[in-house]
Amino acid sequence: MSKIALYFALIFFSYIFNVCSGAEDIFSANQPIKNGESIVSANGVYELGFFSLESSTNQYLSIRYKKADGVIAWIANRDAPLTNASGALTLSSEGTLKLFNGSNTIIWSSNSTRSLKNPVAQLLDTGNLVIRTENDPDQGDFLWQSFDFPDNTLLPGMKIGSKIGKNSATGLFWSFNSWKSNDDPSPGTFHVKLDITGYPQLFIYNTSARYIRAGPWNGVTWSGIPIAGLNNIFVDEFHFKEEEEVYYKYELFSNSVLIRLVIEPDGRLIRYAWTNQSNKWEPATLIQADYCDDYARCGAYGSCNGNNLCSCLNGFTPQNLEAWGGLNFSEGCVRATEYICSDRDDFVPHSNKKLPDTQRSLYNLSMNLEDCKKKCLENCSCTAYANTNITGKGSGCLLWFGGLIDIRDQEQSGQVLYVRVAASGSGSGSGSGSSSLASSSSGARRIILIVVLPIISILTVVLGIYLWHFCKYRKNNGEGGELIEGEIDNDGKDLPLFDFRTIANATNNFSNNNKLGEGGFGPVYKGILEDGKEIAVKRRSTRSTQGVEEFKNEVSCIAKLQHRNLVRLLGWSTTEEGERMLVYEYMPNKSLNFFIFGDKKERASLDWAKRYNIINGIAKGLLYLHEDSRLRVIHRDLKASNILLDYSMNPKISDFGMARSFGDTETEANTARVVGTYGYMSPEYAIEGAFSVKSDVYSFGVLMIEIVSGKKSRFFNHPDHNLNLMGHAWMSYKEDRLVELIDESILESIDQYQAYRVILIGLLCVQQYPEDRPNMSSVLMMLTSNNSLPHPKQPGFFTERKLDEEYNLSGNEADALYNLLDSSSSTQTVTAVEPR
Repeated sequence: MSKIALYFALIFFSYIFNVCSGAEDIFSANQPIKNGESIVSANGVYELGFFSLESSTNQYLSIRYKKADGVIAWIANRDAPLTNASGALTLSSEGTLKLFNGSNTIIWSSNSTRSLKNPVAQLLDTGNLVIRTENDPDQGDFLWQSFDFPDNTLLPGMKIGSKIGKNSATGLFWSFNSWKSNDDPSPGTFHVKLDITGYPQLFIYNTSARYIRAGPWNGVTWSGIPIAGLNNIFVDEFHFKEEEEVYYKYELFSNSVLIRLVIEPDGRLIRYAWTNQSNKWEPATLIQADYCDDYARCGAYGSCNGNNLCSCLNGFTPQNLEAWGGLNFSEGCVRATEYICSDRDDFVPHSNKKLPDTQRSLYNLSMNLEDCKKKCLENCSCTAYANTNITGKGSGCLLWFGGLIDIRDQEQSGQVLYVRVAASGSGSGSGSGSSSLASSSSGARRIILIVVLPIISILTVVLGIYLWHFCKYRKNNGEGGELIEGEIDNDGKDLPLFDFRTIANATNNFSNNNKLGEGGFGPVYKGILEDGKEIAVKRRSTRSTQGVEEFKNEVSCIAKLQHRNLVRLLGWSTTEEGERMLVYEYMPNKSLNFFIFGDKKERASLDWAKRYNIINGIAKGLLYLHEDSRLRVIHRDLKASNILLDYSMNPKISDFGMARSFGDTETEANTARVVGTYGYMSPEYAIEGAFSVKSDVYSFGVLMIEIVSGKKSRFFNHPDHNLNLMGHAWMSYKEDRLVELIDESILESIDQYQAYRVILIGLLCVQQYPEDRPNMSSVLMMLTSNNSLPHPKQPGFFTERKLDEEYNLSGNEADALYNLLDSSSSTQTVTAVEPR
């Protein structure tokens, strides 16, 4: 009996000890974790708590290895460290984790988009922090999990890829990125991402530039990573279901082994394994073994060898021999002989190669290699083919289109790449014909040389002179396509001029699959140049009302504007046939309106911290245009669709076709041609044609309120009144009901004081009279300080409703617009209005 009592006593005291020492792996809504406390996974490997990094005194809510040097595996508040010992993690009754600082302000949240009854948070044995239902411990579909938001470390079971797949515009994307330094876990410049533009492949990016390409999956590993051979420690897994999910992960054979994959601050991707013999983490570099791993080191059709030198593929020669001799291989190689497409073309096999960049590729996972070759021959743009899977005898078909980029020798895991070359000439065949036939043939050649060739030469000269005069006439009289010569100023001429063929090749001949969207100027396409650089091409539509003036304005206005919050114009193109195209840096995350006006899931993905960062970024870009650039630039068409987002969701102002530039002493102007977008136009511009920096400030104010509310300024409606969004914001402010204006999808992540302040600044920007509005330097100061703000006056244009539904406006229907805009301006007229 005494032994049984002793046994239960030991169990009880063990339980008490575990609770007090933080050994429980679960906590609930009524059990917050405070600074100095922690919970430990059931297997004792991982620990969740508040920890510091090396010499830093900042503290972070982290998951770390409880032993194994206490290495950090995941951090929640990377951008918002705790600067003192006060901090607490709570779980709301709906199932949202919230991290509070010493001022009781939320600095991080799990942003769960749905809720649970009786939620609990648990640190699993895998190091995954999950939120689940208390009564369902085995639930696999967690409400939220830290594995969906990797830090700089990929743990076993974490994924890189996309939850929904390549054909979906929405979904959960998994990637992980470096720290700035070992003491600063805020996002660094390097990140690891699965690119699913063509056949899926793994990339390391440096900011938005491709840095290292691990290559496509070949059935065993990534094509650019040497095969290390079978092991009994872990297994790589690649899951590819196009309509559902595409991702990579690795799993351990035994939980007794500790492995982590880390992207270091300097961009090295390293797999670390904990060894009990040495009691330390042993590194094994996966890629970046040499300079050959630098992306596109040898340019198009070039291959890098083990000596870090480049050579052209068979049938190709260096494009720039002088640069090649100086060990500058970036210009790559070109075909040694002129290429004429034929179904008799040859394919030269290149063994043991890391396969080229697959962004411009097509694939069929079930096709055999012979059918793959036939498929390539059917398309003149197809330049190479290979198997997608190297296991067994090989299977699957992978086709490349355009230049072959980023190839290297890969002895261990390389594949056979079949590169297309022109059909080899078979010669004329020598027969045993009679001497008379030979003589006859010789005589015929002499007749051709003496009579026919001079006639052809004369006709060629006459035709050339005619065409020269005809083209000159068309240019001078403005017929047909207009040439760019003289259309742009010297600033625009500093930009690269792209030829039409280069852009057509980059966009797969302007394929609908490459189309990103369409605006007032025309459609926009994604393209990839032969050096692998991603671009966005805006092509003027034949139906566009915009033409030479807008094109000239876009090129000339922003040619030398350089700011991190302005989209960068890379070059332009024009042809005599009237083609006009603008080439920009590619923005992968589309435009702002895709997120703030999307469905609830899309809006929730843009939490308050991201929205506030976007607002500040736009403000900095506008301040540069208004005050810090070489010329004062007024955008005139600032709206959500003209704010593009880069890889890190940083905003970039785009579309300068309507912009106007001024000298240092000029601040405003008038126009008889009012252009822009209803809902964003200031009263003085829409009615009188008067525009200034303050009309841009008005547009920015509208945009700020749209970002906070998730509602469009145009077509806004409310069941209780007939006010538009500006009027609704004004009434919400006057009646102290600003919380009703905030997008419900971000209420959990909102900094309420900050959001109210942004709304108030937005109302100051949309005041009716321009002299009442602040300039952008004042706006930015208001956004970045806690100084008291003045009370706004009534906004302009706060009563119109469903404008485009009631009137089909055109340039000749200004009276209809005028009647709706503002009854206090009854003496004003609008000369022309061009909605977009």
